[in-house]
Parts: sequence; C-alpha cells; structure tokens
Amino acid sequence: MLVLSCSTKLLILEKILKSHFPESLKVYGAVMNINRGNPFQKEVVLDSWPNFKAVITRRQKEAETDNLDHYTNAYAVFYKDVRAYQQLLEEHGVINWDQVFQIQGLQSELCDVSNAVASSKQLDVKQTSFKAVRLSPVATLPDTRFLMRPSPRLTYLSVADADLLNRTWSRGGNEQCRRYIASLIACFPSVCVRDDQGNPVSWSITDQFATMCHGYTLPEHRRKGYSRLVALTLARKLQSRGFPCQGNVLDDNVSSISLLRSVHAEFLPCRFHRLILSPAALSGQVQL
Repeated sequence: MLVLSCSTKLLILEKILKSHFPESLKVYGAVMNINRGNPFQKEVVLDSWPNFKAVITRRQKEAETDNLDHYTNAYAVFYKDVRAYQQLLEEHGVINWDQVFQIQGLQSELCDVSNAVASSKQLDVKQTSFKAVRLSPVATLPDTRFLMRPSPRLTYLSVADADLLNRTWSRGGNEQCRRYIASLIACFPSVCVRDDQGNPVSWSITDQFATMCHGYTLPEHRRKGYSRLVALTLARKLQSRGFPCQGNVLDDNVSSISLLRSVHAEFLPCRFHRLILSPAALSGQVQL
C-alpha cells in the first residue's frame, strides 16, 4: 500500500485517470477535488507508483468521525487489474472494516471481489447498480425569462437547506445523511430555484466524487422546466471548473431518464455500482 501525498504526483495521477474514462470517472472526480483544495479531506491509496494497477480514494483517517456514516465513509475504486484491487482491499490498513461504509465504481468485477472479501470478514452488503451518464459541454443555458423577478429565482443552496434535502432524498431521512448533505453544500457547487418565500423548490448538488446527485423538484412545482434548468446550470458550473459532468440514475427512474435524454446526456457503456457494507456489530444501528 502506498498513500500518494505528493502534489506533483497527484496531478500526474489525475492526467493518467483521464485517459481511462469512463471507468475511472469516480476516482478521477475525487482526485480532482483533492488537487483543488481537498475540501472533503480525501486521500489516495495505490498498490504502487507510477505503474499502479489499482487505486482507491478514501477519507483521511483523521477525518473519520462517525462509524455509522456510510455517506461520508466512502471509497471509490479504479483498477487496471482486478487482482491488484483484491490484494489492495485485503491489505491491512487500506479499509476501515469496523465502520459502515460504501465502495463505488464503474467496473462490474469490483462487486464480486468486494462481496467476497466482505463475506470473509462477515460484513453485510447492500448492492445497487445504476445507469451511468455523462453530459456533453453545455454551450447555452435554457431561456430563463420564465423566472419572473423577484421570484422564482435561480441561485444556489445554503447549509440551512440541508433538512429539506434530507427529507426529500430517497437515500436520506437520518442524521448522518443530513450532516453529509450539509457538508456537500458547503464544499461543492449546487444550484436551486427558490420561490417567493426564498424556499428551494428544485435543486441538484455535487457529491465528493464530483457527481451530480439528488436532482429533485417538489411535486407541486413540477412540469415548469425547473429540473432541466437546474441540471444544465449545474453541469455548466462544473464544466467551467474543468470537471467532467457525470451522474447516475436508477433503471426505473423514468422521469430522470427522460430529462437526461432531453439534454442529450450520454448513457455510458459501463454501469455505476455502489455497495454499502455493514459490520455485524453495527448492522442493527445503520439506516440504509
């Protein structure tokens, strides 16, 4: 195991990962954030350097605070050789197996390998697979003249909005998620439409892997063009900072898939896989 901390080497890694799109997108997004101030306190672990075969991004050890917070305790994986990934996974000190955490990536073999190692350590695993998408460069934004001033207005989210996002996210509804969302809002780009009371009615945020997520419009404000406006505005904001604009969507989320097709998003040949792993001692306490 090698923790890559040299800023020059991390920039080199970023360039190498870019040559392995789309499978490296999750790790690439995390490394980009590390190279741009590291607001989420992440670090990179590899099997070797510079000719690495597997790379994992993880939370810095000193930043870990809640063993039940699988949102924040997240690892992204990219490998050139799946056997190197398995060896890195099994190596002492790479993964904190005593907490609830998630592993994610865009390579299907990581599921079998991660499940096998987790089973040997008697961890429960919840696995979900998504369509992976990437948005093309956004040249122009939709017409915003329908947003009559002073409201509704296009703006960004505040940490004070975390409670609302926690209540409306299909993955939320608990304190760990609320804290995680508040951290994402504080650290990364977001976009929202606010009503005449200043309350968000449509929004999207960016996660620790530079992925657009939690795109949502309150039911009473749907079919007004807000979701499209928010998605394209956030995409353009990310692209202006040099980030690839990526996202994930469940196969049965018809409305989101329709929206993505309407903005000419590319549905990638690989799928996004997320595994949430829970030690037996904590499985009864975690909310998935």
